[in-house]
Amino acid sequence: MEMSALTRSVVKRNHAIIAPDGYINSNVPGWTNCTVNVIINEQMGARLCQTLVTLGIAGQLLGETRESQIFFYVVQGECQATVGGENRILSAGQYVYVPVGQAYGFVYSAPDTQLLTFHKVYEPLAGHATPAIVWGERDLSKAPVYMNDEALRIQELLPNELGFDMAVNIFTYDIGGNLPMVETHIMEHGLLYLEGQAIYMLDQCWYPVKKGDSIWMAPYCQQWATAMGQEPSVYIYYKNVNRFPTVK
Repeated sequence: MEMSALTRSVVKRNHAIIAPDGYINSNVPGWTNCTVNVIINEQMGARLCQTLVTLGIAGQLLGETRESQIFFYVVQGECQATVGGENRILSAGQYVYVPVGQAYGFVYSAPDTQLLTFHKVYEPLAGHATPAIVWGERDLSKAPVYMNDEALRIQELLPNELGFDMAVNIFTYDIGGNLPMVETHIMEHGLLYLEGQAIYMLDQCWYPVKKGDSIWMAPYCQQWATAMGQEPSVYIYYKNVNRFPTVK
């Protein structure tokens, strides 16, 4: 029998490791017949929200974006998505970005379907239009080498345009791959491990992480990672971008 007092989850002032063993389900209006786990939220000091949603039979997510934009990524399974009047079937590795002011709907179509979401309050930028809806999919051929290291590849899932104030990328570390420096920067991160295992250093603390784990990193939380094990380490992550770095 495993001791119930043991977990790899850690929540600190400027970072958190959230393992699935500690999930407690939440209710979200309009999201029905599904299991909703709020992984990252403003209550912990973050400026984004990250959720993981498992659709049950007849499960559906219905709503409309208002102040916050939402990025939906299918981690596993398949669902019917309706955004901006367009209907598509989304399967594992596919996604849709829903800007502010748009109705959305996601409906169960296969067992064990799981959706990852990133939410951020949108900050308009004078002279630039609010972003449009973006549909896409994970594609390693669209992931260029990072910092001249063949073991590291990043696919950018959203356009690199000033109208966007958030970015979502997929970072692949081949076996033996590691960040070439300890990063220290203004950008905040929320991420979910999609494959493999790794060692992550956050603010001089060292953590083993694996598929299914989530991480929150506040601005200026020092960070470094290396793949571990016999397969690539892959995560999808959010960051805030393209806005002037002051409060007012």
